[in-house]
Formats: sequence, C-alpha cells, structure tokens
Amino acid sequence: MTETETTRYTADVVALTPDGNVLLIERDWPPFEGAWALPGGHQDEGETSRMAAAWELLEETGVRVDPDQLRTIGTWDQPGRDPRGRYSTDAYLDVVPTGTPITAGDDTRTARWWPLDALLERLAFDHADILHAATASSA
Repeated sequence: MTETETTRYTADVVALTPDGNVLLIERDWPPFEGAWALPGGHQDEGETSRMAAAWELLEETGVRVDPDQLRTIGTWDQPGRDPRGRYSTDAYLDVVPTGTPITAGDDTRTARWWPLDALLERLAFDHADILHAATASSA
C-alpha cells in the first residue's frame, strides 16, 4: 500500500503601492523565523483561498482588502517549497494606496513597506519568485 502525501493549502498576498513599495512581514515562527516574507497563511475549512488571502493580510498587517478585488497571480505547488511538507499556495496581487498604515499582527514580528528596487536578496520560501511574477504581471 502506498502512503498518500497530504497537501496543505495556503494563500499569499503581494500588496503593492503605486509608488513602488511592497508589504513584507518578518516571520515570528519557524520555518524561516526572522526572515522576510509575503503576508499569507493557511486556508481554513470552508474558506476560499481568496478569502484566506484577505484574512491573513488583515491578521498579519492590519491592511483590509476586498477579497473580490484580489487579482490572481498563480499557484505555487512545487515539491520542496516548504520544509514542513507539501504546500500549495495561491498568490494574489492588490494595489493599495501609498501611505496605507500597517501594524504587525498575528505571527508577525514586524511589517514594513519595502521599496521594490531595494529588496533583500532572500525572502522566505519561494516568495521572491511570487513577487517577481506579480511585478512582471503588473508592469
């Protein structure tokens, strides 16, 4: 008998401002504790990935967006993208007004607007790939 691999579903948000900033969080838990990442998290039972994305953004940064306004970037489900096991994430894009206030929330050490042209070399997971896809699609 073959054991079936369990896939966990998550959603991430690339929140951009018109003047070229992206919202990142500093993770307060493993894996990648202390690393910068896109806001996001697990999709709960009965929740669409779009709803999860909007909820995680609010919970982690205090930024409220309409789930229906989130633009789909794509799905990242490559084996090995998360050291905890098999994870599939749906990534979304939203442009929010420059100066949108943020507050670090649940599971977040801090939240910060980063200029796209001065990003860190390495983001947690495959979030640099997601961010690249988002900025390529919004150009």
